[in-house]
Amino acid sequence: KNNTSMAGKSAAPVSSSLSKLQSLNGLFAIYKKQGPTSADVLNSLKEALLREAGVANPNPRKRKKQSLKMGHGGTLDSTAHGVLVVGVGNGTKMLSTMLAGSKKYVAVGELGKATDTLDASGSVVLEKDFGHITRLDIEDKLKSFTGDIMQVPPLYSALKKDGQRLSVLLKKGHKVEAKPPRPVTVYNLTLQEFKPPLFTLDIECGGGFYVRSLVDDLGKALSSCAHVKELTRTKQGQFTLEEHALHEEQWTLEHILRSLQPCSESEQGVDSTEPPEDDTLGTHSEQDLK
Repeated sequence: KNNTSMAGKSAAPVSSSLSKLQSLNGLFAIYKKQGPTSADVLNSLKEALLREAGVANPNPRKRKKQSLKMGHGGTLDSTAHGVLVVGVGNGTKMLSTMLAGSKKYVAVGELGKATDTLDASGSVVLEKDFGHITRLDIEDKLKSFTGDIMQVPPLYSALKKDGQRLSVLLKKGHKVEAKPPRPVTVYNLTLQEFKPPLFTLDIECGGGFYVRSLVDDLGKALSSCAHVKELTRTKQGQFTLEEHALHEEQWTLEHILRSLQPCSESEQGVDSTEPPEDDTLGTHSEQDLK
């Protein structure tokens, strides 16, 4: 597979590190910072690795011989940060499993203001009083959002209509209808802190769950409104933010080899180099989707 041609002896070290890179198969986790989309972060990772392997002008979007087969296991909103699971080589076949698996988030919500995107990146579309809400009120309402529930995904999401992302259609000025409610699972939901108007939630959920929808729905249930101010994914599958997520300065072949969870030859699964998206905060341009 890795028949990298050697144009002269000087190219030898380049080809060997490139072929090492292209022979990687498995899963690892990286840290996605706030700002870029999950796709942007994946492209930066590819670029860093190709450059380290001596590819002169790596273009991560070109799928030629220099390219690297890589995908991520569930979009994190651009405004969110935390664990992003990456599949490389045959590891991309395991991404659909990661997408459906359990995830943990810490979300900071703000009461009294609703936004069009359901998070801090959007415009405020509604302001309501929140002075009547107590810690006990929130804890009581959280019970109805625990277990197997029905949830309407945000309009601004990576979900698609006729092949186009809803978030992209909205930004182009198209009218978009809400998707029907979908069954999602919340394994654990606790209120960590309440300093009005801010509240912090600890969330453990299954695939296809949107933290933004939860916070929006919770605000309504409290006779007010709310949006996500900050979202952190602390765990996805077996990968945790503290233990496993490689930060930008660790995006090297050596670090990846050290943290790679290899996949067996018999790994079943659908090959999805560009997996469906799964959001929890949701990145509107790409969030979670099942």
